[in-house]
Amino acid sequence: MVETVAEIMARTGVLGIFLLMLAENLFPPIPSEVIMPVAGFAAAQGRLDPLAVFLAGLAGAVLGNAGWYEASRAVGQERVERFADRWGRYLGITGEDVRGASNWLTRWGAAAVFLCRCLPGPRTLISVPAGIARMNRWVFYPATILGTALWTGFLMLAGWWFQGRWEQIGQWMEPVGVGVAAAAVLAYVWHLWRTRKRWKREG
Repeated sequence: MVETVAEIMARTGVLGIFLLMLAENLFPPIPSEVIMPVAGFAAAQGRLDPLAVFLAGLAGAVLGNAGWYEASRAVGQERVERFADRWGRYLGITGEDVRGASNWLTRWGAAAVFLCRCLPGPRTLISVPAGIARMNRWVFYPATILGTALWTGFLMLAGWWFQGRWEQIGQWMEPVGVGVAAAAVLAYVWHLWRTRKRWKREG
């Protein structure tokens, strides 16, 4: 995977970084934990301009997240609530859950989006509930840009510092990604158990 990313960048430069980060945030084929460290390494060697690398990565990630947000915003909360009330019992989701998530995002929107942008996994997924809840664009986009800039810059600097020692970067990132994914799975299983138990009582 590292070799593929390096080859794309060698042929396309910062445009390749932009396209890779855009694709990563639309349908994650290659994680940013690979893309930006490779780009940072190339910048450290003088093959790419550091500022251009950072801006290309940031622009690609923000545009990808904007796609998910705007698509979810077009669907809207009312449609999702109706779907959840009709079919949600198979997924452990109700219209009440959707409203609760929307209220939570309304209260903690900027902080939630900013924090999730710095976590493997949730950094893209948060765009969907934010769009469904129709979070104010003047809240969503600044929080997205700031959080994404922090994450993108960190990964780029990691590649710069480690000078191609990708396995060391992986040792940092992999436990974080596994931990976040495990916590998400456990939270969903717990929610599914609680929801089905409630439905049995009501049924």
